[in-house]
Amino acid sequence: MAGLTRDPVLGINDIKEKEEEIKIDKKHTDKVVLVREEGIQGDREMALPAGNSIHRSGSRPQLDLSKAAIQGNFEERNPTILLPNQSDDISHLALDIGGSLIKLVYFSRHEDYSSNDKRKKTVKERLGISNGNRRSYPILGGRLHFVKFETNKINECLDFIYSKQLHRAGLDSSWLTEAPANENAIIKATGGGAYKFADLFKERLGVSLDKEDEMNCLVSGANFLLKAIRHEAFTHMEGRKEFVQIDQNDLFPYLLVNIGSGVSMIKVDGDGKFQRVSGTNVGGGTYWGLGRLLTKCKSFDELLELSQRGDNRTIDMLVGDIYGGMDYSKIGLSASTIASSFGKAISEKKELEDYRPEDISLSLLRMISYNIGQISYLNALRFGIKRIFFGGFFIRGHAYTMDTISFAVHFWSNGEAQAMFLRHEGFLGALGAFMSYEKHGLDDLMVHHLVERFPMGAPYTGGKIHGPPLGDLNEKISWMEKFVQKGTEIIAPVPMAPPGTTGLGGFEVPSSKGGTLRSDASALNVGVLHLVPTLEVFPLLADPKTYEPNTIDLADHSELEYWFTVLSEHLPDLVDKAVASEGGTDDAKRRGDAFARAFSAHLARLMEEPAAYGKLGLANLLELREECLREFQFIDAYRSIKQRENEASLAVLPDLLMELDSMSEETRLLTLVEGVLAANIFDWGSRACVDLYHKGTIIEIYRMSRNKMQRPWRVDNFDVFKERMLGSGDKKPFIHRRALLFVDNSGADIVLGMLPLARELLRRGTEVVLVANSLPALNDVTAMELPEIVAEAAKHCDILRRAAEAGGLLVDAMVSNLDGSLENPSSVPLMVVENGCGSPCIDLRQVSSELAAAAKEADLIILEGMGRALHTNFNAQFKCDALKLAMVKNQRLAEKLIKGNIYDCVCRYEPAS
Repeated sequence: MAGLTRDPVLGINDIKEKEEEIKIDKKHTDKVVLVREEGIQGDREMALPAGNSIHRSGSRPQLDLSKAAIQGNFEERNPTILLPNQSDDISHLALDIGGSLIKLVYFSRHEDYSSNDKRKKTVKERLGISNGNRRSYPILGGRLHFVKFETNKINECLDFIYSKQLHRAGLDSSWLTEAPANENAIIKATGGGAYKFADLFKERLGVSLDKEDEMNCLVSGANFLLKAIRHEAFTHMEGRKEFVQIDQNDLFPYLLVNIGSGVSMIKVDGDGKFQRVSGTNVGGGTYWGLGRLLTKCKSFDELLELSQRGDNRTIDMLVGDIYGGMDYSKIGLSASTIASSFGKAISEKKELEDYRPEDISLSLLRMISYNIGQISYLNALRFGIKRIFFGGFFIRGHAYTMDTISFAVHFWSNGEAQAMFLRHEGFLGALGAFMSYEKHGLDDLMVHHLVERFPMGAPYTGGKIHGPPLGDLNEKISWMEKFVQKGTEIIAPVPMAPPGTTGLGGFEVPSSKGGTLRSDASALNVGVLHLVPTLEVFPLLADPKTYEPNTIDLADHSELEYWFTVLSEHLPDLVDKAVASEGGTDDAKRRGDAFARAFSAHLARLMEEPAAYGKLGLANLLELREECLREFQFIDAYRSIKQRENEASLAVLPDLLMELDSMSEETRLLTLVEGVLAANIFDWGSRACVDLYHKGTIIEIYRMSRNKMQRPWRVDNFDVFKERMLGSGDKKPFIHRRALLFVDNSGADIVLGMLPLARELLRRGTEVVLVANSLPALNDVTAMELPEIVAEAAKHCDILRRAAEAGGLLVDAMVSNLDGSLENPSSVPLMVVENGCGSPCIDLRQVSSELAAAAKEADLIILEGMGRALHTNFNAQFKCDALKLAMVKNQRLAEKLIKGNIYDCVCRYEPAS
């Protein structure tokens, strides 16, 4: 099956039956529009590249439809459409085919969720956002996947490529019916196998391998990762992994040491500027070759696993062996320093079979690792380079190997040079080859444009293939089905837990020995990169470089264990809600069970090695849970609960507004803040609050909470906020131009807490932007749900109605005209924007372009709720006034963060930095 040609022809079966799929303007055959089944509706979320290029959902490529024309008679049942300007370089796959592993990098599209939303269009116009202002990339909105196969199982790799139609840019056969064979289909590839297996790819897939220079790909891939991935580089000493954030302006020069079969050392001075300055033939191939001969191991991983249990004192000659167990302190050598690798084998009358394979493997590993570390440092010293990055098949996430190399660099440089490693180190070449497609446009992507996710799913599980040459992949067992059918624990890399130093060999002994190394080591250490070029850094951060969203760092093992326990205890309730949201069907129960197993496996993995997925904070854990829910197709587990709570809260809103209007301005402001804190108790993410729900109705709990909200609060500088808002003495009240309200939960929280506060700001003449989640998370309100809530609230309030009309929220809503004045051009607008995330927390380094645009005119932000104001952003500093409001619904967090108790409140006002 061939890919697209320069002049591809699309076969269309029964146009009349499929006109929702392909619409043809018979009068203007140069205009052909492909639409999704529900149609392209109004304003598009993603800008179209030049030349009428558009895309379909899923993993289909963008097509250049300019000058498209139907060939043949329109009356024909299967007319073909010619795309004369379609480029060959449409492939979304690249390979690095090495002697041991085949590494694939491929792209798949996000689903297109854009809709004909007049409200969103109105908000965009008011904020000055147009599709033309969007950065337009050919791969806008998709995922970058990383997959590897053993080279000796290349047929499995070919089956995988065919099953996903990656050689045809993800096009399935039904979409290109009767497409002709394509002699020009090209896939970028690097590594020696690109030459060795070129004919096989041509024969099996009908594609040619365009061979890219291996060194260029390595450097290109490394530069991209170091610039675009926040937690990519790390150090590894004595079993401890620490991530290093590198300033892009201070990246170059660095030494890239690629340890494959041999070792290449590359001095990198910039993008496309590099030179191979040295190397050694003693590398991974040496370790595997000698190890295979000496130990009879059948695989590289088996050899590494042996080293975990080895004792090199039986083979290596140490300084202490020469000096009667003493150090040679005069020249700085300890008794445990290796004087001669394998040196004892000279004097002992033993045969090979008398030595344990474990000891041989360890001695060999240390000999080669120390040698590479020393040569690397000497080359770094030669060019005055302080930073060395190691990568390649030899390392593959093996903790003991990294410790050994790190210690060698540290020892020889007296601590002046630093060995660093890359989490995606095995995919440098494949990623560089992928970037060699000129039209992908990855060069300009920044760290805030990429979000790394760690799904449970494996893209390929060895389904049965029938029919020559490949046939259809008719059996694929998904990870979800594995969890459901077999209860299989997730196959994850087992961490190398340090048992403590042993005093065996080395300069001083790296401590990352122990544990079992599985053959799929590092399988989960690399996630899927979601490419979202429309994400931006929140422009009101005082200093984005020093901003850290996570308030709680889980580096403390006891802290990590506590929060893992909390999440585990909450899991059964979450599964019940998720299953109920899908109607409690048998399928939903199966998926719920699978989700519980999968998320528990993630927790177990992270409990053993917290840094496995990057720097870990509580916000990351909560986001991982939401991603896992979505992976098992639970899109909104709290849908029915949110609807019920919204209806109950809206029913009592008119009485609350009347009560507020009867107060003086000063009393009303205090009451509004008390109301936000009281309503914030309605949080289904808190176990304590879930238990509270069973003790009364929403209104009863709200009133009870209001009665307990009397000042003083645990964190309380309300008086400073009141003086800013209302003035005092000679100070006049300050009217903010625009306020961003980061809202939290559905129900009472938004309806009885944040909407009345928004109404007060609108009354004062401040534009208000409600900032809500893009995707559901627990019972948090979403940006898609907010307009309907506002429309219902506006039926009972002129202020909200006029502001919602001005902000475009009531375009389609039927609201009553309480005072007969539908038009009020002087009314300030109430708008809704999405924040760009689907988590209970928010990382302000990655927000939606709509939020970033709204922030440019804002001079007040209000962060409400535990996720946005406590778990994250409690210590964040902003360029504008900031108010952080939350009730603490966890005893440990209350003690650690504010030295208080559960249900204590935070009212933290911080004037502009």
